Amino acid sequence: MDWKLELIAVPVADIDRAKDFYTRIGFVADHDVRVDDSLRFVQLTPPGSACSIVLDTNMSQMAPGSVEGLQCVVADADRALADLRELGVEARGVEDYPWGRFVFFTDPDGNGWALQQMVPQQG
Repeated sequence: MDWKLELIAVPVADIDRAKDFYTRIGFVADHDVRVDDSLRFVQLTPPGSACSIVLDTNMSQMAPGSVEGLQCVVADADRALADLRELGVEARGVEDYPWGRFVFFTDPDGNGWALQQMVPQQG
């Protein structure tokens, strides 16, 4: 049986602000449904991804900005950095490691993201 990771909760303080940020950097807004007065379900998907995020204000116990290590794979770290900066996102420069080239940034609440460009393994 397959186990497919398809949705990750990202805790935020303000759904509208977070939705604006993520759609501005290219995420697709798949769902935006007000379930009731206390629950709004907003699901967004990074371009080309099979896994989505849900903006979480009260579905879990996580505090806004408490998630670290969210990671997407990109074809070109330099271009990803340039694209983010062009959109006004404060992203750290490309960092090179033996396992990939990375760009790090946070959303408006402080949730930490990494964009990884895979590098060919030597040896």
